[in-house]
Amino acid sequence: MANSDLANSDPLANSEWRTADPGVSAFVLAGGRSSRMRADKALLSFGDASLLQRALQSAAAITDKVYIVGARERYARFGEVIEDIYPGCGPLGGIHAALTATRTDPNLILSVDMPLMTREFLSWLIQQAGHAEEPIVVPKAAGGLQPLCAIYQRTLAGIVEQALLEADYKISHLFSRVATHIIAEDEIVAAGFSAEIFHNINTPEDYARCRR
Repeated sequence: MANSDLANSDPLANSEWRTADPGVSAFVLAGGRSSRMRADKALLSFGDASLLQRALQSAAAITDKVYIVGARERYARFGEVIEDIYPGCGPLGGIHAALTATRTDPNLILSVDMPLMTREFLSWLIQQAGHAEEPIVVPKAAGGLQPLCAIYQRTLAGIVEQALLEADYKISHLFSRVATHIIAEDEIVAAGFSAEIFHNINTPEDYARCRR
């Protein structure tokens, strides 16, 4: 399939990606134009698809409730879009929009710029969240916490909104406010996954290295 055809198709319509779990929602944070990349990262090509399409396909492997968090005018052709209620607040604003819109628990938050992320890991992450009592389940790998590939309960929407109102936009600060279950890297590796799946694209050098 040509890139132009894929860009205008609905990745959720492909039965290969569908699952039957109505109790999980997934939100792909599309972001927007990156000053360091000098482009919209979500629309960068990676293999035969864009970064956004790859993230949607991975998320659709665990649920048929997959949404894009970003600008509707820019991303509506790829799927259902949720827009920030508090624009300009970074990823925390996207998490808030997702948790305000969702009707399910748990909720997967996935950044668009992790092209090596696998559907197998996301499925495993959802399983781990099912055993956790904490409202946040976040992996710790590749040098730190991975809050943009993590599970959040919708009951956190009010707490996240309060942080936004206080102009405290660091997601890591949320973990000191809320009980958080951290999955250690050795546990992730023991389950058969590489820390490389968390590689994210922030610079042209990241992009080039990741495509090799």
